[in-house]
Amino acid sequence: MVALARRTLRYEWRRFLPATVAIAFASLLLLLQASLVLGIFGSASVYVTGSDADLWMGYPGTQSVDQGRPIDPDAATLLEGTPGVERVEPFLWFDGDWRGPAGTGGVSVFVSGIDARPDGLMFAKVLSPALRAALQTPDAVVVDRAELAKLGVAVGSQAYINGQPVHVVGVGSGLRALGGVNVLASLDTARRLDADSEHPDWPTYLVARLQHPDDAGRLAHELSHRPGGGPHQAWSARAFARRSMLFWLFDTGAGAGVLFLAGVVCLVGAAITSQTLVAAVFGSIREYATLNALGVGIGALRWVVLEQALWVGAVGLVAANVSGLLVIEVARLRDIPVAFDASLWLFCGIVVMLLAVLSGIVALRGLGRADPAELLR
Repeated sequence: MVALARRTLRYEWRRFLPATVAIAFASLLLLLQASLVLGIFGSASVYVTGSDADLWMGYPGTQSVDQGRPIDPDAATLLEGTPGVERVEPFLWFDGDWRGPAGTGGVSVFVSGIDARPDGLMFAKVLSPALRAALQTPDAVVVDRAELAKLGVAVGSQAYINGQPVHVVGVGSGLRALGGVNVLASLDTARRLDADSEHPDWPTYLVARLQHPDDAGRLAHELSHRPGGGPHQAWSARAFARRSMLFWLFDTGAGAGVLFLAGVVCLVGAAITSQTLVAAVFGSIREYATLNALGVGIGALRWVVLEQALWVGAVGLVAANVSGLLVIEVARLRDIPVAFDASLWLFCGIVVMLLAVLSGIVALRGLGRADPAELLR
């Protein structure tokens, strides 16, 4: 029956082409949506994923890295005295008001104060040594290259954050934020820009590099539950990045809207694919009736239809992945936040094949007319 299903698809490919196109299009939309979801909402954790820190310490109950509050810097002593901790750095994060040249208006920005030394942990994966060196200049800031037009500046331009002058010394890539614009500065510059806060010298987070990164989860649990440890909580970098992304994905209206749209795409794809497969079965009803007259049971014919649906789903999935990779590469060149990895491909593949099976089950109703008496009409 498998050979029959393949031969039918080979010689009657025009009948199954609409179903293949429908499932390929639905697969492409699902793949692109998933890539955009991971890219856009994953940008909420760019502070974590773009850094080399293994352990993060912040205010208790912080749901996302952009929801942090200042903590007592004395907590650094606790971290430094923990066995297995190699290095501890403060990370300062706060909202700012950006004022560029006349005509651009105000822009909400997220200022990150980092240790700008060459071996600094924060943004080690996205900042070049030259940019880190440039940040050590007083009042210097770095932004993502895709945000220059929004901020109304170019490299070398001067602007104001919270009324204090800054100058753009360079641009990076992969620094885009969710809901605002990331601006990177040295710790000294950031403290000056946040001088009006109640505790300008208090860090938002303390980050640490460990001798053995695999111990991050255990140490985070010990630090968070140490008696008399103070008002702070620790997370491993992986757990904190996941926590931040899930907060934006499930606890905000934007994430719920995207997930709802993904569900609609699946439903529409299932409806269109199932109807095109039903039409293909009806178009081959006389051939199925002939097979039934020759002794092939309805059960075997059902397997033929399901196998055809699986082949349609597989071909559509391959076409969608090839097209999707090209579109994703173009999006990356345009600095659009997208993410694609093996786990995403596997997830989309499983969803698409389930979609194909569901469409094939719906198409089985057409076999009710595969009666030998149909040949006499």
